[in-house]
Amino acid sequence: MSFNDFGLNKHIMSGINGAGFTQPTPIQREAIPLVLGGRDIIGTAQTGTGKTAAFVLPILQRLGPNPSRGVRALILEPTRELAEQVNESIRTLGAHTSVRSVSVYGGVSKGPQLEGLRRGAQIVVACPGRLLDHVQAGALDLSGVEVVVLDEADRMCDMGFLPDIRRILQKLPSKRQTLFFSATMPAEIRRLASTILTEPAEVQVDRIAPAETVNHALYPVPETLKARLLTTLLQEVDVERALVFTRTKHGAERLGKQLRREGHRVGVLQGNMSQTQRQAAMKRFREGKHRVLVATDVASRGLDVSGISHVINYDMPDTVDAYTHRIGRTGRVGRTGEAFTFPTTWSDGSLIRQIEQAVGSPIERRRLPGFDYGEFNPERQYAHVGKSRSGSSLHRGSSRRRRFR
Repeated sequence: MSFNDFGLNKHIMSGINGAGFTQPTPIQREAIPLVLGGRDIIGTAQTGTGKTAAFVLPILQRLGPNPSRGVRALILEPTRELAEQVNESIRTLGAHTSVRSVSVYGGVSKGPQLEGLRRGAQIVVACPGRLLDHVQAGALDLSGVEVVVLDEADRMCDMGFLPDIRRILQKLPSKRQTLFFSATMPAEIRRLASTILTEPAEVQVDRIAPAETVNHALYPVPETLKARLLTTLLQEVDVERALVFTRTKHGAERLGKQLRREGHRVGVLQGNMSQTQRQAAMKRFREGKHRVLVATDVASRGLDVSGISHVINYDMPDTVDAYTHRIGRTGRVGRTGEAFTFPTTWSDGSLIRQIEQAVGSPIERRRLPGFDYGEFNPERQYAHVGKSRSGSSLHRGSSRRRRFR
């Protein structure tokens, strides 16, 4: 199947070609015809599978080559970064159409957002809180919305947006198309979907598990040696770009400073930063000015940066889903990637066993050759996190590195 088979107008096809898209991904093949046919959708697919284009392309087709003024499509996102990213996708794919879009989120001046609305944007990509601010101030009229998208619905629920989402839905026309996309579908999210969708078609592509294009490895290490192990790995591994996850905002800042002192080109992304700072950090990472980005889980969903070769869990994630979303930043669009995790205590073993079930295989345990572990014995640590597997080759392309699917 090609994009030509969807019957999209020539202006949208020009945008698809300009974006460098060649063939639709599985979620696009399944969802786009249904959305074009006017169906409500529950779309479930693991991160990095092309969900954004699966709803953006049908929306552009719906609005037509000469769209009228006024908001006709609303896309709700959980974070500023995702709102900006989706808005950029709309601009890229709709570059040869007359469709206008605006992103709406807190933490920045309302002025540019209000100007975008006054200019007659047909698509609004928004975080719930700032969207309600504009609606209550009379700056945004939702009465003409024909299609609403809840993107990353599970994350929005986790972040406490559910009451705001219900308030927004009450302000929309009852006759509308509703598209519901989520990487996971826990019971609470499915209950929400059942109340807002009408006879939805369900599209699920692939099992909800880490992508098979990612290689996984554990590096058991005591807490006091984690920073030094990370620095050594970054020196010895062929890293194009590395995304390093910490549990806390202060931990991200502290680790970023330490890596800079070691001579690494490092950026930091965490929730206490202003939107301008966050965008600057992302820009430098995308452009390769920073080889490493240290981030909290604010970067675990939807972050689309080409060439992230390594995701490193400096701090263990809290859940299997969090692990899946973190490592979904690498191994994207058919490329291979590496996921390294630093377990520090025996209590990490339970989560690791759950992750191994999701991955579908044991995860390789590695001891870094030549690294001074002191009195810490990684072999003893292996007993607490599952059956040990040797494997010390770290460089990409090595014949000794084992890949698990």
